[in-house]
Order: sequence, then structure tokens, then C-alpha cells
Amino acid sequence: MAKRIECSEVFYKSLRDLTGISITKIKRYSKEHNPFNILEHPMVIEPSERQLKKINMLNEFIASYGVLKLQKNQERIRFTTPSQAGAYFSSLLQGMKDRERFIVAFLDNSNSIIETRIVSEGTIDMAIVKPRDILKIAVTNDCTGMILSHNHPGTSLKFSCEDISVTQRIVDVFDPLDIRVIDHILIGGNNYASMANQGCLPKHVLNQSNYEPIHLQSVCEENLVTIDDEDELEL
Repeated sequence: MAKRIECSEVFYKSLRDLTGISITKIKRYSKEHNPFNILEHPMVIEPSERQLKKINMLNEFIASYGVLKLQKNQERIRFTTPSQAGAYFSSLLQGMKDRERFIVAFLDNSNSIIETRIVSEGTIDMAIVKPRDILKIAVTNDCTGMILSHNHPGTSLKFSCEDISVTQRIVDVFDPLDIRVIDHILIGGNNYASMANQGCLPKHVLNQSNYEPIHLQSVCEENLVTIDDEDELEL
């Protein structure tokens, strides 16, 4: 049995007010399980459609708060190392364990963020990425670079062959437009992995641009080792 986490009455009441789930149900679940699972894995509590909507809104707020904390001492977020990108995307995707999400940060020529956008939300082990949608946002922002990121709800930090294939497809689309794919950050649990750090980030066009939707699945994992170096991103 998992170690029980003691929570205050204020916590239970706040969680009830924010999610619409009764205190009785929350306490019953918390007797044997981590109550934060209610946010990270909403279906464990069998919420109604309205309750699930509230939980998703709360998770979005928590993610936004994480970004605001990063911005507190910075006028604009600029990436110079993979660890900075890892910290940024961790604030957005950490704790998101109910489904895969694919996020893109669109950057200017100083690697500063112009806009960050969730471009796909999928299931527990799959998301559909549409290069055409990413292209529209990139052109609108007149960006010169981008950093991709997605989460593995199962907490794995090994890039799957599909992860690398998706990245190659996006490089194929954007490299001819002089828009660089600088890194692809994978979030698993409370940690991250950088495709650039691991030396498996595609950098050159391999095939003709293909704008068909891409199915990204968390399977067929390669045995790659995470490297925690602090090399500056290539500018």
C-alpha cells in the first residue's frame, strides 16, 4: 500500500470547491491513495463531465502559474541551454499524466519565446501532430526557430523511434523555410530529456515535406541514455 499523505481539512475543502467532487469521495480515495492523483489521473475518481472539465481547467491554471513563476525575474524567456528549455517545458507538462500533449515554443532569432502553443492533445499513449497547423502558427509569428516538447504519461524518458520520426518530419517541413528545430524536450514525471543533448536531434532534410497528420505514440523506445551537459544551444 502506498504511503498515505496527510492533508488538512482546508485542502479537502479547496479541492472540493475547485473540482466539484464531494469531500466524502475525496477523503475515501485519499485513505489509500495519493490525493494528487485526482488532478494527475482524473479518471481514478470517476468524475462527471462537469467535474472533469473543472479538473482540466485547474491543471491548465497550475501550468500557467508555473510559467508565470519562470517569467517573474525575466522580461522575456530566452533559451541558451537544454536545461533551460527542460525547466520551461517541465513547468508546463509536469504532472500531466492523463494524456499526451505536444507543445511548440516559437522563437525569434535570439531564441526568445514569441509564443508557446499546445498543438495537440491525445490519449494516454498517443497524440496526432499536424504539421500544417504548426506551419500556420510559425508563419503568423514570423519565427526563426522552434523547440518541440511532449510528455510521456508513463514517465519514460526514452525517446521512441516515433518521437525521432516526428521530429524529422517537422525538420523536413521547416528547414527549407529557414526555421530551425533547435531541440525536442521529453517530459516524464518530474524529469526531462533533451534530444539535442542525446545527439539524436535531426538537423537536415531527409525527405520531401509532408503535411499529413503524424501519429505520435509512446512505443518502440530506443535505449538512449540521458546526458546532463550544459552545452549552449547552437545559435
